[in-house]
Amino acid sequence: MSPFFTIHPENPQKRLITQAVAIIRAGGIIIYPTDSCYAFGCQIGDKAAMERMSNIRQTDKNHNFTLVCRDLSEIGTYAKVENATFRLMKSITPGPYTFILKATHEVPRRLQNPKRKTIGLRVPDNAIAQAILEILGEPIMSSTLIMPGKDIPETEPDRIKELLEKQVDLILDGGHCGFEPTTIVDMMSEPPEILRHGKGPVDVFKTD
Repeated sequence: MSPFFTIHPENPQKRLITQAVAIIRAGGIIIYPTDSCYAFGCQIGDKAAMERMSNIRQTDKNHNFTLVCRDLSEIGTYAKVENATFRLMKSITPGPYTFILKATHEVPRRLQNPKRKTIGLRVPDNAIAQAILEILGEPIMSSTLIMPGKDIPETEPDRIKELLEKQVDLILDGGHCGFEPTTIVDMMSEPPEILRHGKGPVDVFKTD
């Protein structure tokens, strides 16, 4: 059974964060809270971990994984972003948005949308997620914790433990963090297109 750490939502214990990062680096999958809901996370480029996440969620080959970044300074490595798009993203991050952008060659092909060659990127406003990212030193490859056949994410840590403690390598209990997933925005459209309306206002994307 996987470890289950109860972690402070505002001042996460560094020793627990360090253990979470070690598990990610060793090829593990963690479940961690974000500013919208709980998510699966693993190391970028870890094919085996990505396949395990896909199997748990039963996603198809067109599923968009997301790179969860500490801040926008990392985004240029993984996505091609115009100046105006960057300014718009900067005005609402950190926050509960996933941005669909054109992937760079730094992004493994298996993480890209196979048809559009895109990647989802986001910067969460969550102390636990940010603490993990700071010590890890690179984005987390992530996917919303939605179980097969469900429309909304799992939100209660005890229920998450019951469902997944034998399928993942660590569960971080940061308390209830909501059940709304991120708002997904296609930033390659003009104006940006809302692909999924989740948590977070969308008025900023309107041009009229």
